[in-house]
Formats: sequence, structure tokens, C-alpha cells
Amino acid sequence: MELAASNDPGNLTTGQIASAMGVSQGAVFRHFPDKMAIWTAVLEWTCAELNCRFDAVVARRPLARLEEMLAAHVDFVIAFPGVPRILFGELQRAGDTPTKAIVQGLMTGYRKRVARELSAARDAGEIAADTDVEAATVLFLAMVQGMVMQALAVDDFSAMPALARRLFCLFRQSLGVTP
Repeated sequence: MELAASNDPGNLTTGQIASAMGVSQGAVFRHFPDKMAIWTAVLEWTCAELNCRFDAVVARRPLARLEEMLAAHVDFVIAFPGVPRILFGELQRAGDTPTKAIVQGLMTGYRKRVARELSAARDAGEIAADTDVEAATVLFLAMVQGMVMQALAVDDFSAMPALARRLFCLFRQSLGVTP
């Protein structure tokens, strides 16, 4: 993951990975049969870690939980900037791959979490009663993905926490919440 933070994951070799880990290439192959298995393990860990962080959100109100989820996601990306490079790279692969299936599963689970919180916020009267939860879910995810893509483009993740707070404020307003 550290190598992917500053290198194109698609061009990384198992030799580079072994060198960065301080082991022989043979040692890497004792644990992983090929590079796809390495990326699969990284993405499985990513899913587990993000879900653990989302599960740790403690806010009582649905909108506050969404805001905490956004902050947790941003903190994760800042801590592991190589993960988005790997994730987006795997999504660009043609056809079905184990890694692409993991990423799709992560996105499906994330979408369900967000939709559940938005539905709860609507039911609790936190947002407008006529809120299109499906569209609002897409908007939330697009907000996260857009921030990550822009940070990747300039190779600087430091502005993400402040930007996330500003964007969430706009997101709340789009749901009919007055500041």
C-alpha cells in the first residue's frame, strides 16, 4: 500500500514489493501465488478496515453518523493514500476479476449504509420528507469519490478534512436542512 501511494500499482513488480518489505521475492510467493493475490489481500483488508471504522461511528442522529462516516473515510484515505490508486486501478480492469468483485462489494455495502442512514434521517424528520434517498445516496458517494480523485490528481490529501466538512454542509443543505 505504501508503494502504491507513490507508484502506479499496475506497474509495481513483486520484486519491488519484496524489496520494500525487506524480504526475498520467493518469500512473497510463499504467501501469495501471484500479484493478483496480493491486491486481493489488500482490498479485502481495505473492506474490513473501512467497515470497522464505519461500525465504530457513535453518533446518535443519522445525519451526524453520516458526517462521522465521511470523516472516517477521509481519515482512512489520508492514512493509506495508496489504497485509492489500487481501488480505482482495479475498477478499470476489463472483465470480471476477484479484485473488481471485492471493490464492487465494498461500494454496494457503502451505498446501503448511506441509504439506511438517509432513510433514518428522513424518518426522524432530520431531512425533508420528500428527499429522494437513492439520489442523495449517489450524491454522498460522488462527494467522497470526487474528493479522493481530486486529491489523487494533485497528490495532496491534506485539504480533505476541511473540504469534507464544507461539502457535508452543502450536502445537508441539499437535503433541506437549514444551518
